[in-house]
Amino acid sequence: MARTEPLSGPIVTAREAGLVACTRCTRVWPLSETRCARCGSKLVSRDTQSLQRVWAWWIAGFMAYIPANLYPMLETRTLVYNQSDTIVGGVIELASHGAYGIAFVILLASVGIPIAKFVAIAFLALSVRRGSRIGQVRRQQVYEVVEYIGRWSMIDVFVVAILASLVQLNIVVTITPGPAALTFALSVIFTMLSAQAFDSRMIWDRQEQDGKAKA
Repeated sequence: MARTEPLSGPIVTAREAGLVACTRCTRVWPLSETRCARCGSKLVSRDTQSLQRVWAWWIAGFMAYIPANLYPMLETRTLVYNQSDTIVGGVIELASHGAYGIAFVILLASVGIPIAKFVAIAFLALSVRRGSRIGQVRRQQVYEVVEYIGRWSMIDVFVVAILASLVQLNIVVTITPGPAALTFALSVIFTMLSAQAFDSRMIWDRQEQDGKAKA
């Protein structure tokens, strides 16, 4: 069996080779092509306007997240009392009844993950412009994690929707979504759009620029 030797020499990027990949179906085309013949998506080597969209969606998501924590997420009406709970208030209420596991999951999905996403997206956008001591591989992994966990941020809204649909006993007890449910859902959607607007290829462009500057 013939032994293959590892290739040596400088690494050539797709753009340097005159190629561009479709971000939707991953098919590779020459740079002269403007539209993917497989899925019809527009082909761009780099989305120069992506950071503007990232920050626009990020700000919109952050503004929606503030009232999501200030206004009630769940409103419960019974014959005896009316109760309105915010996200944190609902977590405390669950913990007080011994449901520590559910309280932790809701706290993580409704507070921990959204805040971590805001920080991660802002970090990635700033690192593209100003550079970072964290390597490109790690930043790419952060981006992939942010995109993956985005869909799980809706768990609090799902819980409210399920409770509102199941617990409807007319006069006895009624559970309805509070105003925070809408703003929280909008915040999750906006942050997901912010992450999707980010062109992760710019992470590696920064490495090329730093290498050329050192040379």
